[in-house]
Amino acid sequence: MRRRLLALGCVTGCLVSGCGMLPGTHQRETVTVWLMKDSASADFLDRFTKDFEHTHPDLRLDIRIQDWTGIVAKVRKALAETSGDAPDVIEVGNTQVPLYADGGRLADLTLESMRDWGKDKWLPGLAEPGKDGSSQYGIPWYAANRVVVYRKDLFAQAGIARPPRTRAEWLADTEKLDSGPNQGIYLAGQDWYTLSGFIWDEGGDLARKVGDYQWKGALDTPAALRGMDFYRRLQSLGDGPKGADEEHPPQAKVFAGGKVAQIVAVPGLAQAIVKQNPELKGKLGYFPVPGPNASRPGAVFTGGSDLVVPQNTKDQFAATAVVGALTGAKWDTELARTMNYVPNKTTLATVSGEEGVAAMAAGAAHGRATPNTPQWADVEADNPIKQYMTRVLNGGDPATEARRASQKITEELTPNL
Repeated sequence: MRRRLLALGCVTGCLVSGCGMLPGTHQRETVTVWLMKDSASADFLDRFTKDFEHTHPDLRLDIRIQDWTGIVAKVRKALAETSGDAPDVIEVGNTQVPLYADGGRLADLTLESMRDWGKDKWLPGLAEPGKDGSSQYGIPWYAANRVVVYRKDLFAQAGIARPPRTRAEWLADTEKLDSGPNQGIYLAGQDWYTLSGFIWDEGGDLARKVGDYQWKGALDTPAALRGMDFYRRLQSLGDGPKGADEEHPPQAKVFAGGKVAQIVAVPGLAQAIVKQNPELKGKLGYFPVPGPNASRPGAVFTGGSDLVVPQNTKDQFAATAVVGALTGAKWDTELARTMNYVPNKTTLATVSGEEGVAAMAAGAAHGRATPNTPQWADVEADNPIKQYMTRVLNGGDPATEARRASQKITEELTPNL
């Protein structure tokens, strides 16, 4: 699931109670927090920082925004850091937690989860990947899935009265929209999350479990190949780069340029689009990714983020204070309202009346996740699915390229015993 903000400036303060300081001293502990690009708006982070530092005057926040591309290697390096410069809190994809927890690199937050944070109400899709046995390492922050963000005015100009409900309608409408200077859809060639949904709709998988412990890449099955073929046809109705993902260039920036009718993205990305092009305010709409037939929306990758505390944090108490505040009812609900996310607990209300959230909720009912194995993060680190997609879009034989990618996935999912 993220285009602004390099770092937040920090307000400093002090607290003499509960921290062992002598009266008159003014020690302040800086808590370094890594958050991912576009997870939260600059305004939200500014408001949170001011509130947190007001209620925790012995702490100050240094929030550093990270890119998703290459983040696995960067987090791994940070978790092995011994110089004292490692981050204290890190936002990670919910499915990445098992990889980072391996080898005792993350702090066990089971006690806080049970005693203070109400873990029994967390969304299972966020909470479960954050567990290893009975220990909780990843603390759910938010959930989100992709929808189609579209230009209502361009749809009307093309004579399209309502959003499509089937894949066939979607292709036909997109072909109408792909006219003159306008792209029918901007779909980057390596948007493998979107491809995953098409594969699942066909009854395929990215990988399948063989026996109790082994996994096998499954991009070369007939069902998965049908999903890739639909992706190829849809992607051709725009000028998305075949050799890059949706972050290169950022699709929000491309959409804000005014010549794109649709993108596949989380609804919250609309804020970045309108910020870059205020003329689009009121012109954006949302609909669920269409499925093969009108009886239900298409399958989507339902993901989100957890917060983790590295074992090498210089102050676990301060780090958990930040995690507790960000994932608590007040700020988690505010994040959902600000970014059109699904909050981390079933007891927290979603944003009512929001078109984007309604579309996201409809898709989430048929959401899926990546294979439930710690080794999946290794697949994403040097993603053979992306390479496979580019080769096919550039004219490579789908079956041949799928076999090559599936073999690579199998190798990455086979742990070194």
